[in-house]
Amino acid sequence: MAESMQGLHRSHRCTEVNNTMIGEEVTLMGWVQKRRNLGSLIFVDLRDRSGMMQVVFDEPVIGSEGFSKAGTLRSEYVVAIVGKVQKRSAAVNENLKTGDIEVFATQLRVLSEAQTPPFPIEAGIQTKEELRLKYRYLDLRRPDLQKNLMMRSRVMGVIRSFLQDEGFLEIETPILQKSTPEGARDYLVPSRVHPGSFYALPQSPQLFKQLLMCSGYDRYFQIAKCFRDEDLRADRQPEFTQVDMEMSFVDMEDVLDVNERLIARVFKETLDVEVPLPLKRMTWQEAMDRFGSDKPDVRFGMELIDVSEVVAGCGFGVFTGALENGGSVRGINVKGQAAMSRKKIDKLVDHAKGCGAKGLAYLSINEDGTYKSSFAKFMTEEELAALVSAMDGQPGDLLLFAADRNKIVWEVLGSLRLQLGKEFNLYDPNEFAFLWVVDFPQFEWSDDQNRFVAMHHPFTMPYEEDLDKLTSDPGAVRAKAYDIVLNGCELGGGSIRIYQSDVQEKMFNALGFTNEEAHERFGFLLDAFSYGVPPHAGLAFGLDRMIMLMMHADSIRDVIAFPKVKDASCLMTEAPTPVDQAQLDELGLALENIEE
Repeated sequence: MAESMQGLHRSHRCTEVNNTMIGEEVTLMGWVQKRRNLGSLIFVDLRDRSGMMQVVFDEPVIGSEGFSKAGTLRSEYVVAIVGKVQKRSAAVNENLKTGDIEVFATQLRVLSEAQTPPFPIEAGIQTKEELRLKYRYLDLRRPDLQKNLMMRSRVMGVIRSFLQDEGFLEIETPILQKSTPEGARDYLVPSRVHPGSFYALPQSPQLFKQLLMCSGYDRYFQIAKCFRDEDLRADRQPEFTQVDMEMSFVDMEDVLDVNERLIARVFKETLDVEVPLPLKRMTWQEAMDRFGSDKPDVRFGMELIDVSEVVAGCGFGVFTGALENGGSVRGINVKGQAAMSRKKIDKLVDHAKGCGAKGLAYLSINEDGTYKSSFAKFMTEEELAALVSAMDGQPGDLLLFAADRNKIVWEVLGSLRLQLGKEFNLYDPNEFAFLWVVDFPQFEWSDDQNRFVAMHHPFTMPYEEDLDKLTSDPGAVRAKAYDIVLNGCELGGGSIRIYQSDVQEKMFNALGFTNEEAHERFGFLLDAFSYGVPPHAGLAFGLDRMIMLMMHADSIRDVIAFPKVKDASCLMTEAPTPVDQAQLDELGLALENIEE
């Protein structure tokens, strides 16, 4: 039966007790991890968020009633214990922070009993994630998840402290706002008092933080909750947290500098890791050409090599056909893997097809210098030798080639590079490799919409020398945009903003918006700009994603207290769920053709 803690006050968390306190009385409260009954003594491992403490129950010390009660304790019972700190009488446990001490209990209160949990409450368990997420409140008791969430809290504290010291003001922006569909899908919220109208949950605070610059708050930040109704991946959730900031009267160097120093402070104060500054920079074009990705993992080589000129005019139609259609031929050298089995190579070919390619060409260089290849019979010895030389091929190497439009070639080889780099342990998983990617294209072509769309967003400033191309050659316009990348993962990005009305009008026209459509979507921002707007710029980075990388977690679900699964549902609360008809009627909504 549960008892009251009236009169008791916790004096310490478990691992706040140390061997300088031997002989002192302490009051600990937490969960029973394990009970071991040795007859004359009962040992209990007591757990709280700080760690564990061994508690000893000795009948002459605690009395027969307390000793009997200790014998009934089971895992996950919540207890309060008063006792004296003693040096361990048995062997020291080197794996515990409190491994050289124990507490001899003089009082025990059972504050709450517990059923047997559906999985062990311990680090590193192999329980299926679906079960853990259904009982997330139990999963969150596990030390590894608690470590992640405590790190998240520490990081947020360091971020706030740093930005406030740098003169930033923390200002909250609305959660219920206007839908401005351009990019990912909005989550919509129906309005009861405005029937037929909807709010949107923010994909980012972008428009409001720019309005704050118009309002004179020249350095803003917010640890903001954002929402995007899009397909999920390991590092994506329908609701996520980003560190958002905007600055007035600055250029790109100012934004990059403050964020580099912020990252360095966070990693030093939380992980004691030195981040060398300034961070490396790479243009978007260089990143794509060398790594096939605009978020390259630079911890290892295996870079893409353009062999288009080498194979131009060769006898292999796949190569020459790609070049004739405006594409390219590129390859990667998988060092020492010439003996890779055909079955495994076929899987790589399937991977390439999954990326949109028609196939994947390969050439193995045997130890005796001969070749085994899917295309050697179509090329002369001289052409093959030139190709191998261009790839720096040596006996024992496996060369992989993709031939298609650049976008597909980059996608195929970039993803294969990451897959093989992980498989062959080509990088140190404990290394943190930061990188700025700059000079993005202003636009990218959308086959679905049959028009150019903004690669970042419609308010990104083009380079001044490219302004004349906004109408004549949008695909050649470069953006004053920048992304910060860590270990092949985009942490975040930002840009210099457009603040001149004529440039913004050209930008909207390039995106296919009429002036009327632009004002319908963004009129309140454009109107604000007419009253005097300073040059401004900003950046936002994903807090969840950064904590995931800092803690070497496999998924951002491991660093979010209550995450969703791949279909955007919550296994614990079973959200989303149907609502009562009365609620729908009040909102003026009717559901039609709903299919399970």
